[in-house]
Amino acid sequence: MIKEAIEKILGLAEIQTTKIGEQVYTSSQLSRVTASLTDTLKVRNLSGIIDYLKNDFDKHLPVIIHVESPTKVNVLTGFNRDLSRSELVVATAILPEIRFGGYYDIESFNILLQSCFVSTEIRESILRIVGNVRDENVTTFGDDGVSQQVTAKTGVATVEAVKLPNPVWLKPFRTFVEIEQPESAFVFRMKDGPSAALFEADGGAWKIIAIRDIKSYLDNALAERVQAGEVVIVG
Repeated sequence: MIKEAIEKILGLAEIQTTKIGEQVYTSSQLSRVTASLTDTLKVRNLSGIIDYLKNDFDKHLPVIIHVESPTKVNVLTGFNRDLSRSELVVATAILPEIRFGGYYDIESFNILLQSCFVSTEIRESILRIVGNVRDENVTTFGDDGVSQQVTAKTGVATVEAVKLPNPVWLKPFRTFVEIEQPESAFVFRMKDGPSAALFEADGGAWKIIAIRDIKSYLDNALAERVQAGEVVIVG
């Protein structure tokens, strides 16, 4: 019995192939051993990617940097033997929560503008309007049917109707802090209460600008690696 068991084991170890017609058959099932992939290092800014690649800590150069979106950048290796890539580093931006298209009470809207938007002349003008509203009613006027006005304090002792500006160009924090925040158009609306909201009005064009600026920033920061052919940046 032991002899038969040994012969059976030896028989299993010997892989035989047989051709029947145009088809080739094997006496054993084979499983492909896949190449190993690395664990991904997760960072929260572009500087983490730059430091990692400048030091080449893991000796993985050359690599590809893929600017996937305004909030996510990946560092990838070339294809291994299985035509798979290792994701060495992924950078994900930490951003404030901004609810576009939703109405905020005046106090919350005021805080939102000051904490989640870059200071610009337009932002300051909106802050002056919402900070001086003296009536909870918002009225519509004009032939276009969409223009709005509110009653607001405009001087030391002056209260009058103030037309809301539209569209407004603002710079909310929507991408990595290392690059300039893209400016885009918003529809500024108010309603009785009073409350205020911003509606995105650029069709997502700001995302293309942000991706372009991220790529340019990385191109400059990693110029030596790029010129040496050790880093390729795509967006």
